[in-house]
Amino acid sequence: MKNNVFTEVKDLLTHNLRTSGIYIAFVAIILIFTITTGGTLLSPENVTNIILQNAHILIMALGMILVIVGGHIDLSVGSVLAFASAVSAVLVIRMGMPWWVGVLAAIVVGIIVGMWQGFWVAYVGIPAFIVTLAGMLLFRGLTYLVLDNVSLSPFPHGYREVASGFLDGLFGSITISEGEGLKAVPVTADIFTLVIGVLAVIGLIVSSMRTRRTRQSYNQAVESNFLFILKLAVVSVVILAFAWALSYNRGFPYVLITVAVLILIYNVVTNRTVFGRHVYSVGGNLSAARLSGVNVRSTNFWVMVNMGFLTGIAAAVFSSRSNGAQPGMGNMFELDVIAACFIGGASTMGGVGRVGGALVGGLVMAVMTNGMQLMGVPQSLQLVIKGLVLLVAVAFDIYNKRRAGATR
Repeated sequence: MKNNVFTEVKDLLTHNLRTSGIYIAFVAIILIFTITTGGTLLSPENVTNIILQNAHILIMALGMILVIVGGHIDLSVGSVLAFASAVSAVLVIRMGMPWWVGVLAAIVVGIIVGMWQGFWVAYVGIPAFIVTLAGMLLFRGLTYLVLDNVSLSPFPHGYREVASGFLDGLFGSITISEGEGLKAVPVTADIFTLVIGVLAVIGLIVSSMRTRRTRQSYNQAVESNFLFILKLAVVSVVILAFAWALSYNRGFPYVLITVAVLILIYNVVTNRTVFGRHVYSVGGNLSAARLSGVNVRSTNFWVMVNMGFLTGIAAAVFSSRSNGAQPGMGNMFELDVIAACFIGGASTMGGVGRVGGALVGGLVMAVMTNGMQLMGVPQSLQLVIKGLVLLVAVAFDIYNKRRAGATR
């Protein structure tokens, strides 16, 4: 029994380095910054701030992973986010339209931009690298024109709630302590947030068991019961600890609902839809995809449209968080989004990458940035470290390919 489990763990760590390595690195980074910041990194308030400050990156990573899996790259996401935010700000702040008009406008602008870039990539045949490089310049210039080279702020309360609002007190709260002193403020935990955490754990267990039974019914290899239960237990503890941190602080953020819904949708899209299979086949082997009847042009077009759609949502979230729009907003966001996907296990050659990996990669970048800010690391050095991490992630991907080729 012990030998079998040891062998399974060894195979998991050595034969699946692309997928398992990122989780090990993520845990290591959390431990390092927790120690160096004296525990501040994992404080309830800071955990909430990490989610609020990086929700837009996680949202765009969901689109970028499909772009990269399809064999492309998008360098324009920062400029598109700025352009969509600028249009939203002009409509809501300058023209006085309702806040929800601004949110819809940001999404529509993102979709239109995605269609524009998808046309050049899919139907004209220009590589996405060139199209989006041109888009990075084009939409940054349009941002300056729309804003007339000035910043617009503030947004009305409803718009700010998109990224800064919380579901707090929906089911009441639990009093943890009464505080200290004559003017003590009771410390409470939000029950609704805790319920969401418990439901997430139940959903994880049910989904994992169904997937395991399905694989067994097709006589596919599955891990031992011990390792299966251990993995579920570890992930469940992490989810519950995360829910506790949120409940202990301000409750469940609205933006986390948006991110969670998108994660569920794109997990289904990538794993259980024809479109998802077509994206992987186009990125994995373009010639084989064409021979098997995949509409490559349509697939490439909708991949770019999807990227624009998610960038529009991210624009609404980020401008809400920033409470305004500035001509230079979104600068270098493409670095964080692309790095999230490659750190999360996406291949530089396409055909490989998962939604879960991109999200963990995004969280790695988020924790690194937050930890370095808490430590007072200069911005210039932060960029150096991020660049080195991206370089190491790509080098690791190349090493894995060579290693896999050598063992065949």
